Amino acid sequence: MSSVLSGNLHLSASGSLRVDEVWQRYTEPVWWPHWAPHIREVDYPQAVVTPGTTGRVTGVGGVVALFRIDAVDHIARTWSWSVRSGPLRLSFDHGVDTAEQGSGHVSTAWLVTHALWPVALGYAPVARYSLGRLVTPG
Repeated sequence: MSSVLSGNLHLSASGSLRVDEVWQRYTEPVWWPHWAPHIREVDYPQAVVTPGTTGRVTGVGGVVALFRIDAVDHIARTWSWSVRSGPLRLSFDHGVDTAEQGSGHVSTAWLVTHALWPVALGYAPVARYSLGRLVTPG
């Protein structure tokens, strides 16, 4: 990818769920459709994301994306994956941190999207909304 057209977009959201609850919802694919409304179905062989494993998500309108879990660090509460759908190739780094003291929140979930800028910017509103749902009850 050209360095002019590709980049990294960092997004985060803070909320009232405990860090361990957010980590569980982030790393157990069965939870993804509950907080990420663009994901309708997940086909994945493990209960928890595991490096080197692959799966499939089906999104709005039946769009299918294949993915590979690249890394998981349960101590640091970070994980990454590579996703492809048709000609689109993206990768994401994810994490959960304790929210800043005095912020009124308990946890912060974040992601870094590695993609062509038009793709990263187009995905940003959906990602930001999903992160907000990830860190709040419901």
